[in-house]
Amino acid sequence: MKYTKSSRRTLRVPVSLIGQVFLAISVAQARNDAPPSSDKAWLPPKLSDYENQLAGQRFHEAETGSRVSINPRKTYNLAELIDIAQRSNPETRVAWERARQAAAAVGLTESAYYPYLVAAAAGGYDRAFIPFPTLRVKQQTPPTNGNLPNVEIVGGGTLITESLLARAELNAKWLLLDFGERKATRAAAREQLMMANVGFNGTHQKIVFDVTDRFYQLGNARQKVMVTQSALDAAKTVEQAAQARFDNGLATKPELLQAQQQSAQSNFDVQASLGTESDARVALIESIGLLPTVSLKVADLPEQSDRGRQTADSVDGLITKALSQRPDLVAKLANVLAKEQGILKIRAEYYPKVTLDAHVSETELDVSVAKSDYFGGARPTFGAFLAMNVPIFDGFARRYKLDMAEAELHQAENELAGARDSAAREVWKAHTGYRTALKKQDAAEKLLTASKSAFDAVLESYKQGLSTYPEVVSTERNLTAALATSHDTQSAIYTSQAALALSVGDLARPAPPVARQPRR
Repeated sequence: MKYTKSSRRTLRVPVSLIGQVFLAISVAQARNDAPPSSDKAWLPPKLSDYENQLAGQRFHEAETGSRVSINPRKTYNLAELIDIAQRSNPETRVAWERARQAAAAVGLTESAYYPYLVAAAAGGYDRAFIPFPTLRVKQQTPPTNGNLPNVEIVGGGTLITESLLARAELNAKWLLLDFGERKATRAAAREQLMMANVGFNGTHQKIVFDVTDRFYQLGNARQKVMVTQSALDAAKTVEQAAQARFDNGLATKPELLQAQQQSAQSNFDVQASLGTESDARVALIESIGLLPTVSLKVADLPEQSDRGRQTADSVDGLITKALSQRPDLVAKLANVLAKEQGILKIRAEYYPKVTLDAHVSETELDVSVAKSDYFGGARPTFGAFLAMNVPIFDGFARRYKLDMAEAELHQAENELAGARDSAAREVWKAHTGYRTALKKQDAAEKLLTASKSAFDAVLESYKQGLSTYPEVVSTERNLTAALATSHDTQSAIYTSQAALALSVGDLARPAPPVARQPRR
């Protein structure tokens, strides 16, 4: 394209450039203050905007999209509560997003296998000047030695040049050979993905255990309410017997007052147990991932526990099983493998890299000299190069990086060994706790039967005037303690059973894929 003198326009400052200047001035003058002192609280600028946003509850859809609806008229059992927790607890979504990030990181490493293409375009105007001297040849005989005639500079001037440029370019860069560096980077990223995936499963296992534990704690708190209510009924029965004996002149006034005091204490224990039940309910709801204000009906504990579950396996078999499937151990192993790939990546840096560089462009350049008409034209340019970079000396940086990577590998191996030992101890402890809870339940049932028989006998004897009031109070307290012990041991069986499943890695373990039968 040709340009004439009449096509030139006066240079003006773009409006966008003026806007950028004002924007830079406003950013520089913005308040980025810290608290002026440490002795009192401070009101940061725009704090009210954040508070108003929180008050308006304008959350992102992803934060509330997985919320499940709760039917206030339905009673939920443990399996249903676990299902709700796995779908609504924020921790599962955090672990899920972490796994998605790790998957994206694997894709990022795979991008190094593809060529890198960049398209660029530029256009603009340039005004420059070229200084030149004014020469004058001295009037004398030319030299005979072949040198130029003597000249002198008597002045000078400048030439003003104006250029219009338009350029479009496509650059390509492709790493062809790196002796395994990309492969090691990709393999390490895949190990990081495995760590995130088993971490996701571990998060589900933790949530399942927390909900299970809180569910049994709530059931135990409910049973404690029944125990304290039973103690209150027994105290009122004793108080009525003491009142009858007092009316008949068979008991003293202090004895009647002690019976009334015991009834009042039992009533206080009922209210305290109701508060404990309320706290246990809130803890269960929070472990599920719901707000404490949600109205949720929870089923009672089952009558009998599954005593035969997991008792058939020996502790050695459970430890072997745990060492092969626990998510934390799988993550530790994946970390070891990732560190091994990191060493391979650093060793690949000692070798050369072969790269293909190519470019193709179309350039249009028109120039005006000393206010002449524009002249020039458009021409294509292109080229391709095969480059090889060989690292020779880097101040021993690769050597130290290799030493660091080997130390990290040894650290990861020791962490895996320590985690295996810790897992074995956890399984042993959980197995012992579970078997102990089973044995304690048998003893607790016998204790409850004996305590109930003793209380009934002493109470009847007291009504007949054959036993004293302290004997009645003592047997009543023993009965209350036996009831609490029976419920505690029953709850301990459920809790220790869940703890054993968690220590082995069986809790919320994903099912293996179903093998498809070949079609005939």
